[in-house]
Amino acid sequence: MKGIAAALAKAQANMGKALKANKNDHFRSKYADLGNVMDACLPALNEAGIAVIQPIGSDEQGLYVKTVFIHGESGEDIQCRVPLILGKNDMQGFGSAVTYARRYGLMAMAGIAPEDDDGNAAAASAPKPVRQPRTQPAENVDEGIERAVEYLREASGLEDLKERWSRIPKHVQAAKEVIAAKDKAKERLTEINDEIPY
Repeated sequence: MKGIAAALAKAQANMGKALKANKNDHFRSKYADLGNVMDACLPALNEAGIAVIQPIGSDEQGLYVKTVFIHGESGEDIQCRVPLILGKNDMQGFGSAVTYARRYGLMAMAGIAPEDDDGNAAAASAPKPVRQPRTQPAENVDEGIERAVEYLREASGLEDLKERWSRIPKHVQAAKEVIAAKDKAKERLTEINDEIPY
């Protein structure tokens, strides 16, 4: 494994953070998507002779995305698996889960993180946010609101949105930005449901 280890070390020296380049103007927030993560690491990996593939597979535990780094010179590879956890059992839910799995698999393998990473979790697997006391500093409240807005925006269905809302602390739910995010997500998801013929 010396060949790929040396190449990966060389690549990591040239990687940057995954910039939060995507704007959500309505909620005044930014986020790093899969494209931002790829921009942060793929040029350095390719320059070091490492190719990246991310096939979907399955085993007795279910579906997963495998992220594989292949060193062209030595033929060595390293890999990891990220399970696909569907928030909703349709193509939108599947696509969202694949995108998340690719993003997190690539960040884990490359050893990078989004700038000012706020630790947002994917789909329905997100742990309950730690409830902060009402006396917390203003910057922590603002950070909690930003996380909640993005968390709600990423809901894959109305049931998922309801579950996500229930996981947000009450004092964060009361923020006007969070209420607006919930209403906007509900409107979007309702429109999607209306388009599905039953």
